Amino acid sequence: MLLIRWAVLAFSMWIATLIVPGITVDGGVGTYLWVALLFGLINSIFGSIIKVLTFPVSIVTFGLFLFVVNAAMLSLTARWSEKLEVTGFWSALLASLIISVITTLFKSTKKLK
Repeated sequence: MLLIRWAVLAFSMWIATLIVPGITVDGGVGTYLWVALLFGLINSIFGSIIKVLTFPVSIVTFGLFLFVVNAAMLSLTARWSEKLEVTGFWSALLASLIISVITTLFKSTKKLK
């Protein structure tokens, strides 16, 4: 199951690079898998801590601030990976929205079965 979620994350990043100007991944399938792995690790470690610390802001904004946190985690991933390039906050925010929608749709279709 973990491998499927990893593949879905890599797929959602690929879709984000197709749609969002300013987000590029230099490489093929293996590179997307690597970037997805790095993003997943960064998001699970640092993202979890930041989400706990910004919980009051998330409540006030009805959870919309979580997209900002995800955009920051995507930008951090781009800093730590030579293969991912994010050129601005708005590109990171739009890409994080796309990634979130695709991964959420995958999770919801899995629950329907």
